[in-house]
Amino acid sequence: MANTNKKVFAVFGLGVFGSTVAEVLSRKGGEVIVVDKDPVLVDAFKNKATTALLIDSTDEKALAKAPIEDVDVAIVAMGDNLEVNIITTALLKQRGIPYIVCRAISKIHAQVLKQIGANEVINLQENAGSAIAHRLIAPEVLSKVELTNEYSFAEMYVPQLFVGQPCEKMELLKKFSLRLSAIKRLETTIDNSGNPIQKETIIFPEGSEIILESADIIMVVGKNSDIEEFKKLL
Repeated sequence: MANTNKKVFAVFGLGVFGSTVAEVLSRKGGEVIVVDKDPVLVDAFKNKATTALLIDSTDEKALAKAPIEDVDVAIVAMGDNLEVNIITTALLKQRGIPYIVCRAISKIHAQVLKQIGANEVINLQENAGSAIAHRLIAPEVLSKVELTNEYSFAEMYVPQLFVGQPCEKMELLKKFSLRLSAIKRLETTIDNSGNPIQKETIIFPEGSEIILESADIIMVVGKNSDIEEFKKLL
């Protein structure tokens, strides 16, 4: 039985991308199950993951018996074999995994994955695995880039208590030793044909009269521990 205080993740495919995702999720306190058909890769994770399973994820009978009934999020990380990627996604959907994130290598591949039930499709380079893992373990943080082992750059939504307040009210950030670098704002306009167009604007916080909106995203820099404390306001 899974620990109900933790999200349970299952990472399928332990290549460079999948290994990075699994390692970061484990390091950040997630309960992580890793799955691969390569015994060498699985063995390397026996002391890193909660559970390491030697399974061919395209084998319907084997996957049906796998102890993944408590998984909250499955990450289909293999990208070099489209057939394995697609079949694994379909079988996970069949097993009732509530949220499936899949790696795609093309727009057409992404469309196929969406059609068979992937909740989220990512098309990215392998070294982005760390950023994806951070977002899955902490959905209130939209993105997080580790600058050093101690400091990070993070994007997150404006805490509700600041919505409608002038930017100067974000002085509270200083209590958390965080620096507000910029505010990202999405504005919707209508083109000449009547179609909505979204425009992303970056606002620098020099002007204190800027009023914060509920959909604003703040971009901050600080210690990882201080970012974790500030997250509790979200």
